[in-house]
Amino acid sequence: MGAAPSDGPVPLYRHRPFVLLCGEQVASSVGRQITALALTLLAVTGLDAGPFGAAALLALTYLPGAVLSPLAGALVDRIRLRRLLVWVTSLQALVVGSIPFAGAVGHITLPHLYVVAAISGTLTFTLSIALQAALPRVVGPERLLGANSALTAARTSGQIGGPALGGVMVGLLGADSALLAGSAAYAVEALFLLALPAALNTPAGSREPAPAKSLAGSLRTGLAVVRAERQLRRMVLAGAGLNLGGGAAAALYVFYATRDLALPAWQLGTTYAAYSAATLAGALLAGRFARTTGLWRATQIFGLAAGAAVFLIPAASLGLAFPVLLAYQVCYGLSGTVWMISMTTTQQLVTPDGMQGRVAGLVQAVLLTTVPVGALAGGALAAWLGSVPILMGSAAVTLLSAATLWAPTGTGITVAERAADAESRRS
Repeated sequence: MGAAPSDGPVPLYRHRPFVLLCGEQVASSVGRQITALALTLLAVTGLDAGPFGAAALLALTYLPGAVLSPLAGALVDRIRLRRLLVWVTSLQALVVGSIPFAGAVGHITLPHLYVVAAISGTLTFTLSIALQAALPRVVGPERLLGANSALTAARTSGQIGGPALGGVMVGLLGADSALLAGSAAYAVEALFLLALPAALNTPAGSREPAPAKSLAGSLRTGLAVVRAERQLRRMVLAGAGLNLGGGAAAALYVFYATRDLALPAWQLGTTYAAYSAATLAGALLAGRFARTTGLWRATQIFGLAAGAAVFLIPAASLGLAFPVLLAYQVCYGLSGTVWMISMTTTQQLVTPDGMQGRVAGLVQAVLLTTVPVGALAGGALAAWLGSVPILMGSAAVTLLSAATLWAPTGTGITVAERAADAESRRS
C-alpha cells in the first residue's frame, strides 16, 4: 500500500506529502551545512587539529554510512518508515546539541567531535536511504524525475543560507554555540516528517511478492538488481572513483582554505553558499537536460564536468584564491547536481517495488566507501607532501573516473529513458 498515491493532474506543489518532504529538505540542509562547517572549524581553529585530524573528522562522517548502509537499507524495507524518519532526525538533534552543551560546561575535546561526526553520519545516511525509499511511494514512478529535481531545489534553498549563517554565527558566537542552530534545524525537520501520512508506516517489504526471509537473502536480492542493470552498475563504479578523489579534496578544503590561503570564515562560508546556489541552478536544469538528451547522456556530460571542476581547488594557490574557489563551487555544484539527480532517478526507476531500501543502501555503501578512504589518504599524504600536490592528484582521480562513463556500454537503460520521455510529454 502506498503512502500517498500520485493524484494524477494535481501538481507536485499542491501534493501535501511531497510539500512536507520539501520542507524537511530545507530544514535538513540548514542543519547539515551549519553542523559540517562548525564542526570542522571548531576542530581546526579551536582544538588545533592538523590536516590529518581534519580529514579524520570528515572520514568519520562517511565511514559508518559506508559500512552500515546495506543493513539500513534492509531495515528500511521492513519497518515502519515514518517512525524511523522521526526517530532518526530527533536523535540527530540531540547528538549535535551535545557539542554546545559540552561547551557550556567548558569541556570540548577532539574525541567528542569524532564521536558526534560518526553518529551524525550514521543517522544522516540512514535518513537518506529511507527518503529514497519513501519518494516513489509518495509521488509515483511517473513523476520521479521532477520530484527529485524539486527536492534538490528545496534542499539547496536551505544550503544557500546555511553555510553563510554558519560562518557568521561562528564568527560572532564561536563554533560550539553555532551548533545550537544546527540542532534546532534537525528538530524542525522531525516535525515535518511526523506530519507525513501514516500509511508510510506500512513496511515496504510487505508489498514484495516473495520477501527474503533472512538478512543475507534480503541483501542478495538488492545486489541482484544492481548487477542486472548495466548502466546503473557503471554509474555506481564511476561515482565511487569520483568520491575517492572528491573525498580527499573535501577533507583538505577547510584546512587548505584557512591555513594555506588565509581565507576568513565569512569568505569560506560564502564559497559554500555559492555551491548551494549552483546546486539550485542544477536542480532547475536537470529535468530539462535529461528530457532532451536522456538520463544517460546527462550523467556522462555532467559527471565529466564535475571531475574537471576539482582542478580549480589547487589552482586557487596561484592567486585570486577567493574568486577561484567561488568558481570551483559553482562549477562543481551545478554539474554534480545534474549527475546525482540523473543517477538517483535511474536507480529508483529500475528498482522493483518494495526493494528501494535495499538497492539504495547497497548503492550508497559503494559510493560512500571511497569517501573516507580518499579523506584519510589525502590527509595523511598532505601532512607529508603538502596540500597542493595532493589536491592535484585528487582532481586527476575524479576526472579519470568520470571519463570511464564514456566507454562503450551498449544499449541504454530503457526504463529510465521511457520515464524521461513521459516527463517530457507532461511538460
